[in-house]
Amino acid sequence: MFQTLKNFYHKLGSFPWFYKISGKVIPFAGVLSISLIVISSIWGLFFSPTDAVQGDVYRIIYFHVPAVSVSQVIYYSMSIAAAVFLIWRMKMAGVYIKSLAPIGAAFTFIGLMSGAIWGQPTCVTWWVWDARLTSTLVIFLFYLAIIGMQSTFASRKSADTAVSIITLVGVVNLPIVKKSVDWWNTLHQPASISITGESSISSEMLLPLLLSILGIYLFVFFTGLLSMRAEISTREQNKVWFKKLSSNN
Repeated sequence: MFQTLKNFYHKLGSFPWFYKISGKVIPFAGVLSISLIVISSIWGLFFSPTDAVQGDVYRIIYFHVPAVSVSQVIYYSMSIAAAVFLIWRMKMAGVYIKSLAPIGAAFTFIGLMSGAIWGQPTCVTWWVWDARLTSTLVIFLFYLAIIGMQSTFASRKSADTAVSIITLVGVVNLPIVKKSVDWWNTLHQPASISITGESSISSEMLLPLLLSILGIYLFVFFTGLLSMRAEISTREQNKVWFKKLSSNN
Protein backbone atom coordinates (compact mmCIF):
# COMPACT_ATOMS: atom_id res chain seq x y z
CA MET A 1 0.00 0.00 0.00
CA PHE A 2 2.77 2.42 0.99
CA GLN A 3 4.75 1.56 -2.13
CA THR A 4 1.68 2.18 -4.30
CA LEU A 5 1.15 5.60 -2.75
CA LYS A 6 4.85 6.36 -3.14
CA ASN A 7 4.75 5.44 -6.83
CA PHE A 8 1.64 7.57 -7.36
CA TYR A 9 3.33 10.51 -5.62
CA HIS A 10 6.29 10.28 -7.96
CA LYS A 11 4.01 10.00 -10.99
CA LEU A 12 2.01 13.01 -9.80
CA GLY A 13 5.19 15.04 -9.79
CA SER A 14 5.92 14.14 -13.41
CA PHE A 15 4.86 16.86 -15.86
CA PRO A 16 4.55 14.47 -18.87
CA TRP A 17 2.47 11.92 -16.92
CA PHE A 18 0.16 14.53 -15.43
CA TYR A 19 -0.28 16.31 -18.76
CA LYS A 20 -1.34 13.11 -20.52
CA ILE A 21 -3.66 11.84 -17.77
CA SER A 22 -5.34 15.21 -17.17
CA GLY A 23 -6.08 15.54 -20.89
CA LYS A 24 -8.12 12.34 -20.72
CA VAL A 25 -9.99 13.32 -17.52
CA ILE A 26 -10.88 16.93 -18.42
CA PRO A 27 -13.76 16.26 -20.88
CA PHE A 28 -15.61 13.99 -18.44
CA ALA A 29 -15.06 16.31 -15.48
CA GLY A 30 -16.29 19.31 -17.50
CA VAL A 31 -19.50 17.68 -18.73
CA LEU A 32 -20.34 16.17 -15.33
CA SER A 33 -19.64 19.35 -13.33
CA ILE A 34 -21.64 21.64 -15.62
CA SER A 35 -24.52 19.15 -15.72
CA LEU A 36 -24.66 18.98 -11.91
CA ILE A 37 -24.51 22.77 -11.57
CA VAL A 38 -27.35 23.26 -14.07
CA ILE A 39 -29.54 20.57 -12.50
CA SER A 40 -28.96 21.75 -8.91
CA SER A 41 -29.51 25.41 -9.84
CA ILE A 42 -32.85 24.69 -11.53
CA TRP A 43 -33.89 22.38 -8.69
CA GLY A 44 -32.91 24.83 -5.96
CA LEU A 45 -34.20 28.01 -7.58
CA PHE A 46 -37.52 26.75 -8.91
CA PHE A 47 -38.52 23.51 -7.19
CA SER A 48 -37.25 23.61 -3.60
CA PRO A 49 -39.81 24.83 -1.02
CA THR A 50 -39.95 28.43 0.20
CA ASP A 51 -38.33 29.05 3.60
CA ALA A 52 -40.84 29.89 6.36
CA VAL A 53 -38.70 32.76 7.72
CA GLN A 54 -36.61 34.11 4.84
CA GLY A 55 -38.99 33.37 2.00
CA ASP A 56 -37.36 33.00 -1.42
CA VAL A 57 -34.31 35.07 -0.43
CA TYR A 58 -32.66 31.99 1.04
CA ARG A 59 -32.29 30.48 -2.45
CA ILE A 60 -28.99 32.30 -2.84
CA ILE A 61 -27.67 29.58 -0.52
CA TYR A 62 -27.27 27.38 -3.60
CA PHE A 63 -24.52 29.70 -4.81
CA HIS A 64 -23.17 31.13 -1.55
CA VAL A 65 -22.48 27.95 0.41
CA PRO A 66 -20.73 26.03 -2.41
CA ALA A 67 -18.59 29.09 -3.25
CA VAL A 68 -17.47 29.68 0.35
CA SER A 69 -16.91 25.98 0.98
CA VAL A 70 -14.77 25.39 -2.09
CA SER A 71 -12.76 28.58 -1.54
CA GLN A 72 -11.65 27.27 1.86
CA VAL A 73 -10.89 23.78 0.56
CA ILE A 74 -8.79 25.23 -2.27
CA TYR A 75 -6.74 27.22 0.23
CA TYR A 76 -6.26 24.20 2.47
CA SER A 77 -5.05 22.17 -0.51
CA MET A 78 -2.74 25.01 -1.56
CA SER A 79 -1.21 25.04 1.92
CA ILE A 80 -0.48 21.31 1.62
CA ALA A 81 1.11 21.94 -1.78
CA ALA A 82 3.12 24.79 -0.26
CA ALA A 83 4.50 22.49 2.44
CA VAL A 84 5.32 19.84 -0.17
CA PHE A 85 7.18 22.41 -2.27
CA LEU A 86 9.19 23.83 0.63
CA ILE A 87 10.14 20.40 1.98
CA TRP A 88 10.67 18.32 -1.18
CA ARG A 89 10.93 21.05 -3.86
CA MET A 90 8.30 19.31 -5.97
CA LYS A 91 7.76 21.52 -9.03
CA MET A 92 4.19 20.32 -9.53
CA ALA A 93 3.29 21.79 -6.13
CA GLY A 94 4.37 25.22 -7.37
CA VAL A 95 2.28 24.73 -10.50
CA TYR A 96 -0.71 23.76 -8.36
CA ILE A 97 -0.52 26.87 -6.17
CA LYS A 98 -0.16 29.25 -9.11
CA SER A 99 -2.98 27.57 -11.04
CA LEU A 100 -5.50 27.28 -8.21
CA ALA A 101 -5.01 30.71 -6.62
CA PRO A 102 -7.09 32.64 -9.22
CA ILE A 103 -9.86 30.04 -8.99
CA GLY A 104 -9.88 30.26 -5.20
CA ALA A 105 -9.91 34.05 -5.35
CA ALA A 106 -12.86 34.01 -7.75
CA PHE A 107 -14.97 31.75 -5.53
CA THR A 108 -14.05 33.71 -2.40
CA PHE A 109 -15.22 36.87 -4.17
CA ILE A 110 -18.47 35.14 -5.17
CA GLY A 111 -18.93 34.04 -1.56
CA LEU A 112 -18.39 37.57 -0.23
CA MET A 113 -20.71 39.17 -2.79
CA SER A 114 -23.47 36.58 -2.45
CA GLY A 115 -23.22 36.85 1.33
CA ALA A 116 -23.63 40.64 1.12
CA ILE A 117 -26.65 40.26 -1.17
CA TRP A 118 -28.14 37.69 1.20
CA GLY A 119 -27.40 39.79 4.28
CA GLN A 120 -29.11 42.97 3.08
CA PRO A 121 -32.73 41.71 3.20
CA THR A 122 -32.22 39.31 6.12
CA CYS A 123 -29.96 41.39 8.41
CA VAL A 124 -30.68 44.85 6.92
CA THR A 125 -27.02 45.44 6.11
CA TRP A 126 -24.62 44.68 3.29
CA TRP A 127 -21.56 44.28 5.50
CA VAL A 128 -20.46 44.14 9.12
CA TRP A 129 -16.91 43.79 10.40
CA ASP A 130 -17.58 40.60 12.34
CA ALA A 131 -15.23 37.63 12.61
CA ARG A 132 -16.69 35.50 9.80
CA LEU A 133 -16.85 38.20 7.13
CA THR A 134 -13.55 39.83 8.07
CA SER A 135 -11.63 36.53 8.15
CA THR A 136 -13.10 35.57 4.77
CA LEU A 137 -12.01 38.94 3.38
CA VAL A 138 -8.51 38.28 4.73
CA ILE A 139 -8.41 34.95 2.86
CA PHE A 140 -9.42 36.81 -0.30
CA LEU A 141 -6.57 39.28 0.24
CA PHE A 142 -4.14 36.38 0.70
CA TYR A 143 -5.32 34.94 -2.60
CA LEU A 144 -4.65 38.29 -4.27
CA ALA A 145 -1.21 38.49 -2.65
CA ILE A 146 -0.33 35.02 -3.92
CA ILE A 147 -1.44 35.94 -7.45
CA GLY A 148 0.41 39.27 -7.34
CA MET A 149 3.68 37.81 -6.08
CA GLN A 150 3.94 35.41 -9.02
CA SER A 151 5.11 38.19 -11.34
CA THR A 152 7.43 40.01 -8.93
CA PHE A 153 10.31 37.53 -9.17
CA ALA A 154 12.53 36.93 -12.18
CA SER A 155 13.23 33.38 -11.03
CA ARG A 156 10.33 30.91 -11.13
CA LYS A 157 11.83 28.96 -8.23
CA SER A 158 12.04 32.12 -6.11
CA ALA A 159 8.43 32.97 -6.97
CA ASP A 160 7.23 29.48 -6.03
CA THR A 161 9.15 29.67 -2.75
CA ALA A 162 7.73 33.09 -1.86
CA VAL A 163 4.11 32.19 -2.61
CA SER A 164 4.49 28.93 -0.68
CA ILE A 165 5.57 30.85 2.40
CA ILE A 166 2.74 33.37 2.01
CA THR A 167 0.24 30.52 1.56
CA LEU A 168 1.34 28.84 4.79
CA VAL A 169 1.09 32.14 6.67
CA GLY A 170 -2.49 32.59 5.48
CA VAL A 171 -3.64 29.11 6.46
CA VAL A 172 -3.78 30.11 10.16
CA ASN A 173 -6.81 32.23 9.27
CA LEU A 174 -8.92 29.32 8.02
CA PRO A 175 -9.91 27.93 11.47
CA ILE A 176 -11.20 31.42 12.29
CA VAL A 177 -13.35 31.40 9.15
CA LYS A 178 -14.70 27.97 10.04
CA LYS A 179 -15.33 28.37 13.78
CA SER A 180 -15.99 32.11 14.13
CA VAL A 181 -19.76 31.58 14.26
CA ASP A 182 -19.31 29.27 17.26
CA TRP A 183 -16.64 31.33 19.03
CA TRP A 184 -18.08 34.86 18.79
CA ASN A 185 -21.37 36.68 18.38
CA THR A 186 -21.92 37.31 14.68
CA LEU A 187 -24.75 38.16 12.31
CA HIS A 188 -23.78 35.15 10.22
CA GLN A 189 -26.11 32.23 10.86
CA PRO A 190 -24.70 28.86 12.04
CA ALA A 191 -23.83 26.20 9.48
CA SER A 192 -26.88 24.76 7.71
CA ILE A 193 -25.19 21.43 6.99
CA SER A 194 -23.80 19.15 9.68
CA ILE A 195 -21.78 16.01 8.99
CA THR A 196 -21.91 14.66 12.54
CA GLY A 197 -25.37 15.89 13.55
CA GLU A 198 -28.69 16.84 12.02
CA SER A 199 -28.72 19.55 9.35
CA SER A 200 -30.84 22.62 10.06
CA ILE A 201 -32.62 22.67 6.69
CA SER A 202 -35.16 20.22 5.33
CA SER A 203 -34.18 17.42 2.97
CA GLU A 204 -36.10 19.12 0.12
CA MET A 205 -33.72 22.08 0.44
CA LEU A 206 -30.66 20.04 1.38
CA LEU A 207 -30.53 17.67 -1.58
CA PRO A 208 -30.15 20.34 -4.31
CA LEU A 209 -27.62 22.13 -2.08
CA LEU A 210 -25.48 18.99 -1.77
CA LEU A 211 -25.77 18.49 -5.52
CA SER A 212 -24.68 22.09 -6.08
CA ILE A 213 -21.67 21.65 -3.78
CA LEU A 214 -20.66 18.48 -5.62
CA GLY A 215 -21.03 20.24 -8.96
CA ILE A 216 -18.91 23.21 -7.86
CA TYR A 217 -16.18 20.93 -6.48
CA LEU A 218 -16.07 19.04 -9.77
CA PHE A 219 -16.02 22.35 -11.66
CA VAL A 220 -13.00 23.45 -9.64
CA PHE A 221 -11.38 20.10 -10.41
CA PHE A 222 -12.12 20.65 -14.11
CA THR A 223 -10.89 24.26 -14.26
CA GLY A 224 -7.93 23.42 -12.04
CA LEU A 225 -6.75 20.76 -14.47
CA LEU A 226 -7.13 23.19 -17.37
CA SER A 227 -5.18 25.87 -15.52
CA MET A 228 -2.41 23.46 -14.50
CA ARG A 229 -2.05 22.17 -18.05
CA ALA A 230 -1.74 25.75 -19.29
CA GLU A 231 0.95 26.49 -16.69
CA ILE A 232 2.84 23.30 -17.54
CA SER A 233 2.69 24.29 -21.21
CA THR A 234 4.27 27.63 -20.35
CA ARG A 235 7.01 26.13 -18.20
CA GLU A 236 7.81 23.13 -20.39
CA GLN A 237 7.25 24.48 -23.91
CA ASN A 238 10.92 24.11 -24.82
CA LYS A 239 11.30 20.60 -23.40
CA VAL A 240 11.64 17.61 -25.73
CA TRP A 241 8.69 15.70 -24.26
CA PHE A 242 6.32 18.62 -24.74
CA LYS A 243 7.42 19.31 -28.32
CA LYS A 244 7.04 15.63 -29.14
CA LEU A 245 3.58 15.46 -27.56
CA SER A 246 2.47 18.65 -29.32
CA SER A 247 3.68 17.38 -32.70
CA ASN A 248 1.76 14.11 -32.24
CA ASN A 249 -1.44 16.02 -31.54
